[in-house]
Amino acid sequence: MAITDPHWPRADVWLAREDDDPAILVVGVPSSKASLSASRADLTPLAVRERFGRFSTFHSEIRTDFGNVPVRDVGNWPVAGLEMAALPDQVAELARGLPDTPLKLFLGGDNAITRPLVAAMSDDLSRVGVITFDAHHDVRALDAGPTNGTPIRGLIEHHGLPGENVVQIGIHSFANSAHYRAYCEARGVHVVTMADVEYAGITPTLAEALDHLSGCDEIYVDVDLDVLDQSLAPACPGARPGGMTIRQLARGVVICARQPKVRAMDFVEVDASKDVDGLTLDVMAHLVLSAAAGYAVRA
Repeated sequence: MAITDPHWPRADVWLAREDDDPAILVVGVPSSKASLSASRADLTPLAVRERFGRFSTFHSEIRTDFGNVPVRDVGNWPVAGLEMAALPDQVAELARGLPDTPLKLFLGGDNAITRPLVAAMSDDLSRVGVITFDAHHDVRALDAGPTNGTPIRGLIEHHGLPGENVVQIGIHSFANSAHYRAYCEARGVHVVTMADVEYAGITPTLAEALDHLSGCDEIYVDVDLDVLDQSLAPACPGARPGGMTIRQLARGVVICARQPKVRAMDFVEVDASKDVDGLTLDVMAHLVLSAAAGYAVRA
């Protein structure tokens, strides 16, 4: 029998509160049919929620308890069965129907959800910024459809997002091609490699990214967990050696969530069926809760 300690509030209890006027809205977007590699990322939104009971609501390093932040978990959208071509329009429509809250946290699912979620933020993306924590540029050719390798290119070419409004942090070696790097550079995408992060540090890196996007009215943050080192994220099909540490990524998430312009974040590319002892799911839960703690500091 589990022992309940009133002085050790659990994150799963916080998430289940169903506040009427939430500051944070949590949404599951269980997509995987657009994945370039076979994936059951559609299982992850439910699986990661089950890990929240292992965590408290207190972030010791920034001395912040987010347990009083109003929250509502709206559950999972019914998109798991959608074919790739139908996914963008359906996700965008659902996103536009959400209430206006200071911060939305989307639990993926694969990275294909990023394109419609950003597109739903505004009919005019000229003043919307995007920060990606990602091993990949996500600008593959669109010939094969809106896969999880195309969200940034799709936003630029189909939705009018200016390339200079995109900052990509944690780009890996041997995870991209020279052709797609040239695509990013030609369109003004601000690319920050893992070597850049290691040299400058994650806090100065985010300060520079946010300064770069200072002219934007709203910012969307895409947290692709394959930016992590492969050894730390065994359930991320796209993870490679030489990636980010969990502490670096969690710190970056906190910094982003503190910013009032950051209105939405997604957490994607974890295949729950491939996890080892819940390791990657725990990392994802830790990152989602880091966003909640960052928002609590903002508030």
